[in-house]
Amino acid sequence: MSFDIAFSVVISFVAMIMDLRTARIDNGWILFSIAAVLFYRAVNGEFREIWLGLPGLLLPLVLLGGLFCFRMIGAGDIKLFCALGFLMGMETVGKCILAAFFLGAAISLTILISCGIFCQRILFLICYLKEYIKTGVRKPYRKKGMEQPENFHFTVPIFMSVLLHAGGVY
Repeated sequence: MSFDIAFSVVISFVAMIMDLRTARIDNGWILFSIAAVLFYRAVNGEFREIWLGLPGLLLPLVLLGGLFCFRMIGAGDIKLFCALGFLMGMETVGKCILAAFFLGAAISLTILISCGIFCQRILFLICYLKEYIKTGVRKPYRKKGMEQPENFHFTVPIFMSVLLHAGGVY
């Protein structure tokens, strides 16, 4: 198994454990992950890969920044994708993001249906969008607290997506 694949699993696993325990991903872990990739690449003379990793680091900011503005995704999740993008590169992290969103949608749908709140959440989304269009004021979309059944740790589908990559699915 290559360093890129093994370390992407480690980065996402540790971030998921942090998120499950404290509902946040420590910035120190993200910075350490980026620095470790940079160090590994420099020591092995992979300077081209460093430059190729920069677009991968920036892509999550561009793609997911709007969702963060509405508090539909956490900053830690975006920073985790940035660290993974620096390691994986732009194309692979793009696939990782897409897979994580599909997995997250499946988890979310399962939670909403099993808790019997699917229709309630669809109405909440419609009201939220109507209010935003009417007022132009961005309010956090997510309800406060992880005790809400519809709030789940997005690091779980991110980790699952990385495992799919490690397994050769994409």
